[in-house]
Amino acid sequence: MTVSHVVFIILSAVALIGALGVVTTRKVFYAALFLILSFIGVAGLYILLEAELLAIVQILVYVGAIAILIVFAIMLSQRLMSPDYKARNEQWLIALVAGVALFAVLVFILLQVSWPTVEASVPEDAIAALGLALVSPDQFVLVFEVASVLLLVALVGSVIIARER
Repeated sequence: MTVSHVVFIILSAVALIGALGVVTTRKVFYAALFLILSFIGVAGLYILLEAELLAIVQILVYVGAIAILIVFAIMLSQRLMSPDYKARNEQWLIALVAGVALFAVLVFILLQVSWPTVEASVPEDAIAALGLALVSPDQFVLVFEVASVLLLVALVGSVIIARER
């Protein structure tokens, strides 16, 4: 077993433990912290796959923005931070059936793939083309601008809601 296999197992365990903590904990704040742990595990998997750009985006956007915004929203809501508040999910059976069905579909699809697969070669200018696509006015720059405005509006909205009257 190589070092990359061991690192993959560790990072997968971190991501799965974080995801399991999100769905099993009763405290909403702890669920948000487990979500951050899961996001960090996924970012580590991106690094292992040599997709450093995706890892950085995962850390900056998901951990740095989305998860922290969730934590702020939870902390600013007095009812959710109360020690007496118990989060209950009345639809846990439906979620369990949907999760098992999704798992069965994924296993079925994986069994249809002929292993081992052939490794595809990466074009030499793939990173340059991706960089140009992200900042090109006719491709993805508008998407990033809209996402940044959306995050800013969400942050300002949470501050306005939390402001005491």
